[in-house]
Amino acid sequence: MKKTILMFVLVLVFLSCKEDKTKKTVTHHAKPVAIVKNDGKFKVIESQILWKGYKPTGSHYGSVNLKEGILSVKDNQIIAGKFIVDMASIKDLDIPQTDPYNKKLVDHLKGPDFFDVIKYPTAKFEITAVRPQAENYLIEGNLTIKDITKNITFPAMVLNKKDEITFYSNAIKIDRTDFKIKYKSKKFFSNLKDKFINDLFDFSFKIKAKKE
Repeated sequence: MKKTILMFVLVLVFLSCKEDKTKKTVTHHAKPVAIVKNDGKFKVIESQILWKGYKPTGSHYGSVNLKEGILSVKDNQIIAGKFIVDMASIKDLDIPQTDPYNKKLVDHLKGPDFFDVIKYPTAKFEITAVRPQAENYLIEGNLTIKDITKNITFPAMVLNKKDEITFYSNAIKIDRTDFKIKYKSKKFFSNLKDKFINDLFDFSFKIKAKKE
């Protein structure tokens, strides 16, 4: 009798330890991270271009509008771009609009002493090279003002979202005399004392472009 009970227990243990081959083993894998692929042409839908000029007694700052722009992207990298600026849209933002000096300053900037917008209604920037850096990109391109083209290089940042790219910079230094804007420049007039205007001015931009 004891032997029979012992044999019965051994059979139960054997059956409980035997692998159930009818059950499938489920392996859980991490979900793959989606890669935003934005290759193609991107048309500018929003933009902000700011400028700032300096003189010994202070500074002025304002904005100018982008007329049109397009970016080319390959393998999620900007490889080219072209932007047309409406120079007649120049505004001053530090003097109240109701102050007559605001209009006087803007008219002077639009006139022959500066950008001569009647003769040269647009400016242009065309990207010629993009080099990735640690936290941003080094952008090289040709800036055309008053039909004079100069090559410039500056750092810029890029935010890459699905079907959308935001392209922006901090202040970029431009020498106005490279474009024959000589008004009150110490390079050309030695008797200005403290009445000169700095040759270097700043501009910065933020551009949002949508995939065509």
